[in-house]
Amino acid sequence: MTPAQLSRTVLHTVRRAVEADELCVDVPERVKVRIPPRGGCGDYATNVALQLARGRGEGAAARIAEVLRRRLVEAPGIAGVDIAGPGFLNITLDARSHEQLVEAILEQGDGYGLGGGLAGVHARFAPADEVRAALVLHAVVGLVEGCGGSVDVGVGGEVISVRAAGGDARELLTRLGSDAARWGLLRAAAHDLPDLDPAHLLAQREGNPLFRVRYAHAVTHRSVDEGDEGVEGLDDLVLLGLLGDFPRTVEAAARHRSPDRLARHLVAVADAYLGQADNRRKRLAEATRVVLANGLRLLGISAPKRL
Repeated sequence: MTPAQLSRTVLHTVRRAVEADELCVDVPERVKVRIPPRGGCGDYATNVALQLARGRGEGAAARIAEVLRRRLVEAPGIAGVDIAGPGFLNITLDARSHEQLVEAILEQGDGYGLGGGLAGVHARFAPADEVRAALVLHAVVGLVEGCGGSVDVGVGGEVISVRAAGGDARELLTRLGSDAARWGLLRAAAHDLPDLDPAHLLAQREGNPLFRVRYAHAVTHRSVDEGDEGVEGLDDLVLLGLLGDFPRTVEAAARHRSPDRLARHLVAVADAYLGQADNRRKRLAEATRVVLANGLRLLGISAPKRL
């Protein structure tokens, strides 16, 4: 079960509870689920009960959460649901859901992360001359189109507003090369000054996030070639959650014109994969490879098999 599927399951649960007169609330258009900030809190968490309880007095969130909990534990793919704090729902998926996620990633391959979330959306952007703004514009166009939207660039369009990098494209390419230059310009949030220090971006060591992402990609290739078959015993919930969240991250990066969100997500995936006690399982390695390769491609950065 992907995060998008779980989100739809929770939304459907709210709707069914309203139809059964167990809840008297307005059904939201969408429900957000996220990876809990710390371990031991399930695979995903949602604050939907808190949202539905606004303005309804003390204890309303807990009552709504209990109604949803009773229904959610009966849903296919969900192993358990706990209520935390004032009304957060912590959801644990069953093992088969983890395997299905890996299967879905492998089946979609190069298309995983793309979709129709922006279908029917037409974005018009103003041309950009400054090197960083121009590169971010190029990346955003690819993200919007990858999510099913259409784009044109012309006078009067939306302006991509980022903090200027300084220097020009030729100088950056000479100093850094294409991959490091793109990573340095795209990874920083729009309001931050990008780090374009060659000592940081070209370093072949753990302290360089770009190196970690590309190194993790290379390790996945080795694991696919040499690792163990099957996905039995998948227990790295952080990594699985990040793999499942990839399509939503791509769409968020497109909607918010922020390829830095995608770059940070790839770093989190790489760190989760490299931090596993056992990263030799072929299918999990291949699913991780798909996400890293697809994300780097959307940023215009190469994903070598070996470093």
